[in-house]
Amino acid sequence: MTEANINVDPSEIAKFSALAHKWWDTESEFKPLHEINPLRIDFMQKHVELAGKKILDVGCGGGILAEGLARHGANVTGIDLAEKSLKVAKLHLFESKLEVDYRCVPVEQLATEEPESYDIVTCMEMLEHVPSPASVVAACARLVKPGGWVFFSTLNRNAKSYLLAVVGAEYVLGMLPRGTHDYAKFIKPSELARMTRNAEIETVSLSGLSYNPLTKIYKLDDDAAVNYLIATRKAP
Repeated sequence: MTEANINVDPSEIAKFSALAHKWWDTESEFKPLHEINPLRIDFMQKHVELAGKKILDVGCGGGILAEGLARHGANVTGIDLAEKSLKVAKLHLFESKLEVDYRCVPVEQLATEEPESYDIVTCMEMLEHVPSPASVVAACARLVKPGGWVFFSTLNRNAKSYLLAVVGAEYVLGMLPRGTHDYAKFIKPSELARMTRNAEIETVSLSGLSYNPLTKIYKLDDDAAVNYLIATRKAP
């Protein structure tokens, strides 16, 4: 795969590279990821046992989810194209004493090299940051074994998500750096469902992920208007 064909937005890589040293600072811009990490894992565990599974975390960043999965007994590989984030992820393993195989490789390339190799594939908070989310979804589907699970999370596209995820989180509450999200790249559940159908993985369930600014608590619920997660499965 040539550099010109890699499904990546250089400005997105630069954005996360500039913040790479803060990945494991729980009071930094990555605080929301640390706080929702247990919820993401809970959502997965409602569908499949993680212990002993071979899991691929696509767009792993600094390794927050990858380490969480490893802590639950999974054999985890994390891939990302932001080399600075991967360096931070690898360094943090010395502190956590966990084992994760981190690799800088496009998901489409890995899908060609290792088709149907993973029991579970996760792709969290990444689809809204790439030029072609459908390409990522298709690659994730190729990577998972028959009968395996693929989990996605992303942001819905509507007035409420713009007000809360962009205006509220970035400009009013200052939870995220300004410019973190491009509203035009947000993905409606119906659009993601179409991508998964085209990739021949079946959507099993959808859950909203909501934040209460008063209690400052996140929770899984039925409100998928802003953040949402979906569980999909490849036919056995």
